[in-house]
Amino acid sequence: MLQDRIRESLLRKAGLNQTQIEEALSAERESGSSLDQVLVSKNLLPELKCLQFFAEFLGIACRPSLEGISVPGKFIDQVSVQFARTYGLIAIGNKNGITQVATHRPLEVQPMDDLATMLHCEVEAVLAPRAEITSLINRAYRHKADGVDEALEDIAESDIVAVAESIQESEDLLDVNKAPVIKLVNMLLFQALKLRASDIHLQPYADRLQVRMRIDGVLYDMEGIPKRVQEAIVSRVKVMGKMDIAERRLPQDGRASIRIGDGDVDVRISTVPVAGGERVVFRILDKTTKIYSLDQIGLSTDNQRTIERYIAYSHGVIFVTGPTGSGKTTTLYACLDKINAPSLNILTIEDPVEYNLDGISQVQVNVKKGLTFANGLRSFLRQDPDVMMVGEVRDNETADIAIRAALTGHLVFSTVHTNDSASTVTRLIDIGVEPYLVSSSLLLVIAQRLLRTVCPNCREPVEPTQQMRYHLEDLKLSPDQFPGGKLMQGRGCDECFRSGYAGRTAIYEVMQIDSHIQEQIVNKSTASQIKRGALERGLRTLRMAGVENLLAGMTTPDEVLRVTQLDVI
Repeated sequence: MLQDRIRESLLRKAGLNQTQIEEALSAERESGSSLDQVLVSKNLLPELKCLQFFAEFLGIACRPSLEGISVPGKFIDQVSVQFARTYGLIAIGNKNGITQVATHRPLEVQPMDDLATMLHCEVEAVLAPRAEITSLINRAYRHKADGVDEALEDIAESDIVAVAESIQESEDLLDVNKAPVIKLVNMLLFQALKLRASDIHLQPYADRLQVRMRIDGVLYDMEGIPKRVQEAIVSRVKVMGKMDIAERRLPQDGRASIRIGDGDVDVRISTVPVAGGERVVFRILDKTTKIYSLDQIGLSTDNQRTIERYIAYSHGVIFVTGPTGSGKTTTLYACLDKINAPSLNILTIEDPVEYNLDGISQVQVNVKKGLTFANGLRSFLRQDPDVMMVGEVRDNETADIAIRAALTGHLVFSTVHTNDSASTVTRLIDIGVEPYLVSSSLLLVIAQRLLRTVCPNCREPVEPTQQMRYHLEDLKLSPDQFPGGKLMQGRGCDECFRSGYAGRTAIYEVMQIDSHIQEQIVNKSTASQIKRGALERGLRTLRMAGVENLLAGMTTPDEVLRVTQLDVI
């Protein structure tokens, strides 16, 4: 009876046709997943629209954003982070003695009942997107005891032997019943995940092993670990990454898979011998984060419309460019996710495969075995592909195969490291691709950067200081262009490490390869000439995009200058 009502409601309110409804209900019965999860995973409804539908259907609230929410201390004290992460539940407030709990699973009632028992009070569901809930859980549990000090208390010289203990293929970080050194390394990784860190650095000094974490693109000093346990920690890390524990004179690379709650996190590990020991860097790839869609990555309406038009082409090359860590892979995945359909054969070759995409064949580069970008791309051409993605164009061979693949009727996505969109064109010619091939195959170049945003917890309007006025002059702005002549700035709080910034947003420069640029490519024009012409025809540069965010109160002048310093207009 309930299913019939849902079917009628879906048809009437969600805009789905009868075939889609039958497909969803059939998948629900066969997979055992709840209907809301099926609708999102089958791309029948965007997540937010699905949540809004169920909120209306069930008569409960829906919140698209959880920014600025303060989680009640009682929830953090009484509910483990494992439970919160596993079921995607987090308290967002109290109303008339009832605890309001955000969830992205409207049809799962058992975890809510368990939560009510833990909190000894009545709970009320509020629907919110999964990414918002995950972000709030990370923020809420950030300041809970990290376990590092506790682990250090247990470490003794004799425990170094414990490092060589055999480990499972995928190890749960929340299992604290481990030898102290193992526990310490696990807690460092867990802390990094809580803080949304992309990298962990273990840097040896004369008296300590300094832990540093890169959060929102900036390195912060964290704990200093006693020097006496340095060798044990480095050895433990090597065991995790399946590296040679006895080799201390040469750089090594490894990788590990760790489990946290019900999600997997991939870790890339690099060690380099330096004065005072070995320096270790972890790159964290959290597979529990979702694939973003094109309308969630910060694109303006015009840029999104342009990208959607070009990714629907049957052949050509689309490049995404920017420095390491600027979100290029996220943008490419959003594009692939948009065009992914049973009618298309989509293949990717990546180093490494960062996130798994349903319905897309993803290949991992393995240089030791001879599987390079160029070799993989060659093999793809024998796999009857429609769309191909190459993780990065690093050399003439890869670039040449990608360009020729585009000319023979394939759509090719790739990344390249250049400062802006116009430089990408000249870079391809510099590495040896013939200008006429670039001109006839290149469709679109997307340059991007990640811009730190003002912390929502401590943001406040301030009178511009003299330094800020200088920065505004560099951006060709004046205080009069801001509401009340005041700029938004973060005061600095515990949530943002006293930096005034929390989170990042992407800014884009989308350059269409029109007939003018094609002609300039053939004539071997410089990057500045190409850019100047594109600007005259309406190109919005990275700096212009940064200024728009600044005027909207999302960021600060010095952040725009820091991120777009190489953007010459």
